[in-house]
Amino acid sequence: MNKKIVLIGAGSTSFGPPMFNDIYLSDVLEGSTIVLNDINKEKLEMIYDLLLAENEKHNNKFSIERTTDRSKALKGADFIINSIEVGDRMKLWRQDYEIPKKHGSTQILGECGGPGGTFHAWRIIPPIVEIVKDAENICPNAFFINFSNPMSRVCLAIKRSVKNLKFIGLCHQIDFLVKHLPILFNKPITDLKMKVAGLNHFAFLLELEELSTGKNLMPFFNTNAFNYFKNKEDRFEFSTLTFEVFKKFRHFSYAGDNHLGEYLQFGEEFTETRDMIDWINFIDKEGELRFKRYLRYHRRLKKGTYPKKGMLSTALSGERAIPIIEAIINNMNSYETAVNIPNNNIVDNLPQDLILECSITVDKDGVHGVKIGSLPKNIAALLRIEATIQDLCVEAVLRKSKDIAIACLAIDPNVGNFEMAENIFNEMIELQKGLLPNFK
Repeated sequence: MNKKIVLIGAGSTSFGPPMFNDIYLSDVLEGSTIVLNDINKEKLEMIYDLLLAENEKHNNKFSIERTTDRSKALKGADFIINSIEVGDRMKLWRQDYEIPKKHGSTQILGECGGPGGTFHAWRIIPPIVEIVKDAENICPNAFFINFSNPMSRVCLAIKRSVKNLKFIGLCHQIDFLVKHLPILFNKPITDLKMKVAGLNHFAFLLELEELSTGKNLMPFFNTNAFNYFKNKEDRFEFSTLTFEVFKKFRHFSYAGDNHLGEYLQFGEEFTETRDMIDWINFIDKEGELRFKRYLRYHRRLKKGTYPKKGMLSTALSGERAIPIIEAIINNMNSYETAVNIPNNNIVDNLPQDLILECSITVDKDGVHGVKIGSLPKNIAALLRIEATIQDLCVEAVLRKSKDIAIACLAIDPNVGNFEMAENIFNEMIELQKGLLPNFK
């Protein structure tokens, strides 16, 4: 296979390694060219050195290139995987969390929803829009896969910025649920087929089928899920808020409390502040340890003591980018449970100009959403509130409009008034100067 796969943000040790791992385990992609692209030359060189060493251990299975020149990287690309961030991610996340709270916001995490998620989107959307516009001009037939958060807002900005580039967004949040289903049903996950819909970090399980028999497993799930997850309660995954939404709305959200609560005004009522801070600290520590691990490997490589077994795992990461690429190449007509794509008549009672997280099929023509029809009205009502905020968030950044930006903050259920919105906006604009758009 002679495909060209470009990894943008390849210096990231959070999303890069799983991609490298899955690529090296792929027989379909053997012989392809893997291009590493990043604006951080030091990190890019470290990853490049390590992958050259791994490539030698795999009998030079791929051609590995690296460049800080995006135009050069994109030329002739078949697939592009994007995982960029802007600035010091963890420092900025803490600001996204703390400043809105300081001014009275009820937001609980500040990553993808609430005013913190909005500022995150405003920082990262401009460079991603530049990337996809370059891709549409340089390699218009390429397939673009986005991992950067806030997923729904980033993908909506992509949709509104390019006309013909095929793209999807991928998130592993569905794994929170996937790991429990074989235990709950005492069946292998390969015999279970889920159908989901909603927004990224705010989606719901709609159908569950036993593939070997065609049996509808939702009645069993709805009867037993509450007690099962209550017994396995995890403050970072399924806890008080998930249970409350399940009881009140009769549908199970697989995002976990800390993400689900970002979009709900009552999220704060059913979550603990300490848990949110601990989660941010956990992600920070995990990222630090991962970076140090790869730094150690690189030092050993330079000393000539690189381990014989290398650094990559023999198991797939669980991320879905490479399986989807393989399915497109081989026209597999495969099924993916949760992928972010434009609505396009998948869900009738949500805005058509919206990025859904939903189930899809994959073939040589790309991805195709599995038709849902109308969602239950109570679920659709929740999602439409967030859809409105995402609409304004993306318009504000694409038009660099201060008025739209403040309106976006003000109507967010976690803000709720213009005075607070303006106070948050003014402090964040000053604090993150140079990273946010020049709103006028």
